[in-house]
Amino acid sequence: MKDALPQTIYLKDYKVSPFLIETTNLVFDLGDQQTCVTTRLAVRRNPASAEQSESLELNSKGDVQLQWIEIDGQRLNDSDYTLSDNMLILPNLPASCVITTEVLIQPQLNTSMMGLYRSRTMFCTQCEAEGFRRITYFPDRPDIMSIFTVKIVADKANYPILLSNGNAIARADLEGGRHSITWHDPFKKPSHLFALVAGTLAVVEDSFTTVSGREIPLQIFVEEKDLDKCAHAMLSLKKSMRWDEDVYGREYDLDIFMIVAVDDFNMGAMENKGLNIFNTSAVLANPKTTTDASFLRVEGVVAHEYFHNWSGNRVNVRDWFQLSLKEGFTVFRDSQFSSDMNSPTVKRIEDVSFLRTHQFAEDGGPMSHQVQPDAYMEINNFYTWTVYEKGSEIVRMYHTLLGAETFRKGSDLYFYRHDGEAVTIEEFVTAMEDASGRDLTQFRRWYKQSGTPVLKVRSEYDATTKTYKLNFDQSCPPTPGQSEKLPFVIPVKLGLVSGNGADMQLNAAGETEIIIEITEPHHQLVFENIDVEPVPSLLRGLSAPVKLDYPYGTEQLAHLMANDSDGFNRWDASQTLSLTVLTQLMHDSLHDRPMVLDGQLVEAYKALLSDESLDSAMVALMLQLPTEALLHEEADTIHIAAIHDARSFLRTALAGCLAVELETIYERHNTQQAYAPNVEQMGNRSLKNAALGYLMLVDSGVELAWAQFQNADNMTDQSAALSALVNCPAAADYAAKALALFLEEFKDEALAMNVWLQIQAANSQPNALDRVKALLEHSAFSITNPNKIRSLIGGFANVNHVNFHATDGSGYVFLTEQILALNTVNPQIAARLVTPLTRWKKFSEPNRELMRDALQNIANEPNLVKDVYEIATKSL
Repeated sequence: MKDALPQTIYLKDYKVSPFLIETTNLVFDLGDQQTCVTTRLAVRRNPASAEQSESLELNSKGDVQLQWIEIDGQRLNDSDYTLSDNMLILPNLPASCVITTEVLIQPQLNTSMMGLYRSRTMFCTQCEAEGFRRITYFPDRPDIMSIFTVKIVADKANYPILLSNGNAIARADLEGGRHSITWHDPFKKPSHLFALVAGTLAVVEDSFTTVSGREIPLQIFVEEKDLDKCAHAMLSLKKSMRWDEDVYGREYDLDIFMIVAVDDFNMGAMENKGLNIFNTSAVLANPKTTTDASFLRVEGVVAHEYFHNWSGNRVNVRDWFQLSLKEGFTVFRDSQFSSDMNSPTVKRIEDVSFLRTHQFAEDGGPMSHQVQPDAYMEINNFYTWTVYEKGSEIVRMYHTLLGAETFRKGSDLYFYRHDGEAVTIEEFVTAMEDASGRDLTQFRRWYKQSGTPVLKVRSEYDATTKTYKLNFDQSCPPTPGQSEKLPFVIPVKLGLVSGNGADMQLNAAGETEIIIEITEPHHQLVFENIDVEPVPSLLRGLSAPVKLDYPYGTEQLAHLMANDSDGFNRWDASQTLSLTVLTQLMHDSLHDRPMVLDGQLVEAYKALLSDESLDSAMVALMLQLPTEALLHEEADTIHIAAIHDARSFLRTALAGCLAVELETIYERHNTQQAYAPNVEQMGNRSLKNAALGYLMLVDSGVELAWAQFQNADNMTDQSAALSALVNCPAAADYAAKALALFLEEFKDEALAMNVWLQIQAANSQPNALDRVKALLEHSAFSITNPNKIRSLIGGFANVNHVNFHATDGSGYVFLTEQILALNTVNPQIAARLVTPLTRWKKFSEPNRELMRDALQNIANEPNLVKDVYEIATKSL
């Protein structure tokens, strides 16, 4: 293997570094064939280290070619140090010294997109988690924080823009048409927050005045053709800066804030101090080329990366086992922000839908791990839904249990105590304890126990005594390495809904909603003076990331769907009702029984469509049936055809029964307003397009979709119509025309072409794999661009379940070929593509064995990188 016998790294083995790096001075001489990097490190012994070692280990990876080393100005001989593929060891160091190295690297050949690499004509970096070691020799670990000064030298004609972290302190024109700019970051940072960009870029400029009156220049650097796509990101940035001051008391610290858009980027964005580098998909937005969902994503990602300035940069993680300390906390912060900017209920529904589909599945699979893992082989594999999304849910539970005011005191205390430090999750928990006066010992189990807890609830009503009892039982299924779990602290927000739809009073104080804490395996809650048996509204807002087991009847669910005062639980009731119906239909399909539409669901949907008091976005979300991916997660055994057939039958049957109501909804919301990415318009478009999706299953839909595609003035409506046509067997001619017209209009717009690829990859009609293989050869696709890979290959494997999981195994063979082709080219992207195969044990035959064979073929690859090796072998 390339990474022979990958080493497992354990949290228990953490030791502080024997040396610290006080200052880091870097000089980059950028060239088209090779780049020279000179590094000057001011090193001193770490007083916190118990080790007396005089050796310093400097990491490297990839093609870093050492030219020379000096210590305090003295050039070393080869015998004065030990050099291996990934490490430079310097023995016999004094208590303090200056180490200088010169290396040569070739960024233009770096396809991993980690470290310094070329994105078309631009130099750029991605250093988290361990990319900096691909640039130069350095103790590349997050607890080594240093003051960086960076000088960049390059040809001025080809690279007029030279950027790095901090503030520009010097500029010079040099001989031979070259120039230099020197940047200084006054705040200590770890190497993974280093950033460099060089290229020919246009800039959009604005400014923000902080709460203390400092005016901060704001700059977004993009290619010239994308200047008209930056306004939304700039507005989102300014909103984020103001919100962080108002809600968390966090003011920006540097003299400038910069964002650079890069098309070739493995991640969404990176929070490098003062110089955020963004995937173009997370920063560029224009109504003609960007959907409403992408507008919201841009707003959220811009906020997320900006918020990292404090939760991740000013207070950093000690080691990578603490990753959720910065990511979980910051995901929660950006979720709060998006809720405040838009609809809190809609945002919560979207977050929970994602959590249940992706993180719950991860918790139930072979890669299940704690929010704070004990071990890893490849840290890039632990940028997971568990670390991010479940980590965010844990922070949300602090907010729920402690209340907003106390939570703010806790976060203030955390930032005050640890500004400029690299710390652990324990420091965050301790700050919350000290601010609240609460003992959070049991709560810490959320970080150290993997798996999704199940909360079983049963009710008893006694009409004679007018008492209503809720009996709670919590459990958590076994996960890899953890067969038994201790009880969690589970906050449960609940209410009781009466027969007339009103919330009942729950106690003498007249409260209609309470939060209780389930801390034991069994808990009973008794309500008195309850005149009639209520319907319980449990886990409002999903107050804890658990699965609820309560035996709701269809009438009860319809009652909550129509009356619950909690908007989230109204949606959740609609999902549970649909899931109940779909489960029965799946059983009927499996046993060759005729599938029959449930009348209760039809009536509930009719009531929903006639309720004009509801927000359009809420109605659209409630109309959406559980996705096939969620049905896979809910099933004990995944039967691909039965799940697909049941969902298709239900959609078609509902469309037939609700055609009149759906046509009315469509016409009412098919207005010709000038586009604006605001809450009201987005809600109206989402409801209109949800109705269109159903109408495609009856006679009227095809012509509506074709007209919408031709007349749309925004990507949301145009792509929705295109998707509707492509997925409709009766619209084949229109679909072909629409695809050709879309290609002609947007062939030069990379992000729009990603949509074009993704829609075709997700097309569930037969022969999908042939279409995907043909698109691999299309000029719109590039195997070196992560966005294209995610759109086409990822779109097919993760969304088009009925075709990817074809019983001849062809989808698995195809995916295996793509993973192995990317194995050494881009290990991160290759590893992500393994995920659809990892839950093979949950599938019925023959899929189970075919998926296992595919994983085994991957694991048998002799040159497998450890990113892919870890996921494949753990899955097997």
